[in-house]
Amino acid sequence: GLVFGFLSPLNSLEMKIQLLDDKCDAGITICGFRIHGQNVPFEAVVLDKSTGEGVIRAKDKLDCELQKEHTFTIQAYDCGEGPDGSNMKKSHKATVHIQVNDVNEYSPVFKEKSYKATVIEGKKYDSILKVEAVDADCSFQFSQICSYEIVTPDVPFTIDKDGNIKNTEKLNYSKEHLYKLTLTAYDCGKNRASEDVLVKINIKPTCKPSWQGFNKRIEYEPGTGSLALFPSMHLETCEEPITSIQASIMLETNHIGKGCDRDTYSEKSLHKLCGASAGTVELLPAPGNSANWTVGLPTDNGHDSDQVFEFNGTQAIKVPEGVVSTTLKEPFTISVWMRHGPGGREKETILCNSDKTEMNRHHYSLYVHNCRLVLLLRQEPTESENYKPAEFHWKLDQVCDKEWHHYVLNIEFPAVTLFVDGATFEPFLVTEDYPLHASKIETQLTIGGCWQGGSARMTQYFRGNLAGLMIRSGKLENKKVIDCLYTCKEGLDVQLPEEVASAVKFNTSLSSLSLEGDDIESFEKVMQHISYLNSRQFPTPGIRHLRVSTTVKCFNEETCISVPDSEGYVMVLQPEEPKISLSGIDHFARGAAEFESTEGVTLFPELRIVSTITREVEVEAETEAEGEDDPTVQETVVSEEIMHNLDTCEVTVVGDELNGDHESLEVDLAQIQQRALEMSSSNVGMVITGVNTMVNYEQVLHLIRYRNWHTEALFDRKFKLVCSELNGRYISNEFKVEVNVIHTANPMDHANNAMVQPQFINQVQHASMDLSGHNLANTHQASVVPSAATVVIVVCVSFLVFMIILGVFRIRAAHQHTMRDQENGKENEMDWDDSALTITVNPMETYEDQHSSEEEGDEEEEESEDGEEEDDITSAESDSSEDEGGEQEDQQGSTRQQQLEWDDSTY
Repeated sequence: GLVFGFLSPLNSLEMKIQLLDDKCDAGITICGFRIHGQNVPFEAVVLDKSTGEGVIRAKDKLDCELQKEHTFTIQAYDCGEGPDGSNMKKSHKATVHIQVNDVNEYSPVFKEKSYKATVIEGKKYDSILKVEAVDADCSFQFSQICSYEIVTPDVPFTIDKDGNIKNTEKLNYSKEHLYKLTLTAYDCGKNRASEDVLVKINIKPTCKPSWQGFNKRIEYEPGTGSLALFPSMHLETCEEPITSIQASIMLETNHIGKGCDRDTYSEKSLHKLCGASAGTVELLPAPGNSANWTVGLPTDNGHDSDQVFEFNGTQAIKVPEGVVSTTLKEPFTISVWMRHGPGGREKETILCNSDKTEMNRHHYSLYVHNCRLVLLLRQEPTESENYKPAEFHWKLDQVCDKEWHHYVLNIEFPAVTLFVDGATFEPFLVTEDYPLHASKIETQLTIGGCWQGGSARMTQYFRGNLAGLMIRSGKLENKKVIDCLYTCKEGLDVQLPEEVASAVKFNTSLSSLSLEGDDIESFEKVMQHISYLNSRQFPTPGIRHLRVSTTVKCFNEETCISVPDSEGYVMVLQPEEPKISLSGIDHFARGAAEFESTEGVTLFPELRIVSTITREVEVEAETEAEGEDDPTVQETVVSEEIMHNLDTCEVTVVGDELNGDHESLEVDLAQIQQRALEMSSSNVGMVITGVNTMVNYEQVLHLIRYRNWHTEALFDRKFKLVCSELNGRYISNEFKVEVNVIHTANPMDHANNAMVQPQFINQVQHASMDLSGHNLANTHQASVVPSAATVVIVVCVSFLVFMIILGVFRIRAAHQHTMRDQENGKENEMDWDDSALTITVNPMETYEDQHSSEEEGDEEEEESEDGEEEDDITSAESDSSEDEGGEQEDQQGSTRQQQLEWDDSTY
């Protein structure tokens, strides 16, 4: 028999074999090998017929991934006996097992193109998600994934060899909402994945009960009415069952002015606006010409001219005599704004009336002591010397909380009622004392300290802020006025729809709002209707902090949620500031007689007060480029006139102060009082105060007159007018007026004429007021004429009386005829009717001509046509002569200079 012997393979695709004869027959030759099996990718080839060596080799390249092992049988044949080999012998069948070794020809591939996962912040996970990659190699070594790797650097995640991703730290939603990771894989043959894979990990915030949809910054534009604060607000309850909800909304305005946004008019004006009657005296007015005792006090100018005075414990002021009567007429009221704290052991005086000399008796005073507000009111000497209430004490937290509060004391002896921020407080302690002893010592009223007359020094200084200190004698303030004085102009506003109005209970004030309900949906609708409102025309710009505090109740009290406070702020934008403009005639001349008359000279006859604002608006402009039909938006500046109030107009003398012996500024007090205004004057000018319309201020200013009954040495006077709004927050331009005095040629003649013909003075004054807009003066022309002309003047006077009877029209005709005669050369005679008035040449004609305007000339022509003004013919003719040109003016001026003599001391 034949036996196969398998030798070591020749190469990767061949295996050497040898056929052995167990009987050692000689002469046997092996002619071939036969492989049995289907689709066997091998073949056997004889290498040495004599030895039986052969080789098994692959017909093609083997692929381990297709088939890792091959098993088949092989059989050998000899060459046989006989000539044709018909007696060929074959060996037994031998089984061949061939195992194909693997080559690392494939890289790992991830099963998914990308991976996603969602985690909740604040937790650490053992496995967020698992990624998996595979390798197509057939061997265990090359087909196994040995490791995974996160390619993205600096991420709080790691991955293990099995593909499990976990976080290395607690994740924070506020820090990162989404992480994107790039991953790769390696097989055990160190082959890297052909493509990396993307893993997205979303961070979900922990459900926290809170108000959602709340904008922290809310912008408020002045003049737009109510602004909804929480239009899209809703409450996140994290699916907890809620039984009831309470919320409070706080608007913090303590940093604005005196606790919130209020009109910054003077305290006296505010009292009038709130309905208080006359008799109110302001003890802390804004420093000015008419009230100068507050000039030395530091003021707080940081709240848009809200007048606040600071007292640091070292200064006090004396109120001048006559401002307040020495003995207050009962009943009376004391009101003040105060910010104070913390309290000290010493008395701190707000207001004190004490002996001026010799003694230290306090007649009445208001002071703070140990966070108590104390009113001392000593009774004046009476027949009965019995004990009477003298000190009233109130212990109040408001006195020392460093916040602004409004205090009003209504004193109707022996009862005293205190209002703090509109709320009533009764004294907790009242002490009695004897009335004062009779004496003739005068008293001194002080603020911020108390005057010790015996030692002539101040004591008991106040430390804090005061504003609006008022005394109203003879009448008490009613509750309506007190509430008006305290009420803010800004605050929270609620306009509820009917369907939810009954679902929620609420209490509201201007700065706080409390809500309570059990239906969350209705509660949210109410919150969405809460708004901010500022009714001032020019509100104080800046931040108003806003805070919402919420408390909820649940079915299960142990798991009830807690809603944190929501905080934001309302930003009140800068209002469009008005520009107050004063305009009119700023230079004119008048005859000396008008200054000396009882009426005087009107300073501002044609004054005009206009207030404008300038704003930027967007306008549409069509483009000229072809194919562009859409209009473009451009910004342009627009000036718009607006109406608002004024509260002060001050007329000031420029130059020397008024000499009370022979000059004054006057105005009709009845007209001022009719318009609810007040006037104060001094040697430097006049101040008109009170909140009123610009039209009323115009009308009053038209009435201001300047008188001077000693004009011999007066040539001109200059005045300055300034108006303001909101206690000086908005100030007008300085409108200056210069008035020239025209002197007559012979003062004695002028005086005689004025006395002889008083019946015409009223007419002249009336015409002067109506024609005060003229640049040329309405003068009485006077000339020094030869004695031969005296007869002519007498005739003219008689003719004037005749013409008055016939009518104004004949006067005009005669005047025009006479004027033509004069222009034709009748320079040595006065042939026209001069209305029996003293005729004066105006030496300022040339000067005035240079300063006259076309507009004023037009106004003069219109006024000269009015029937009431035709009496003053000379003024009208002066206008017409000026219009004819400078050449004729020069001729006339030279002719008059040769003909007339005047007092040239005016130059």
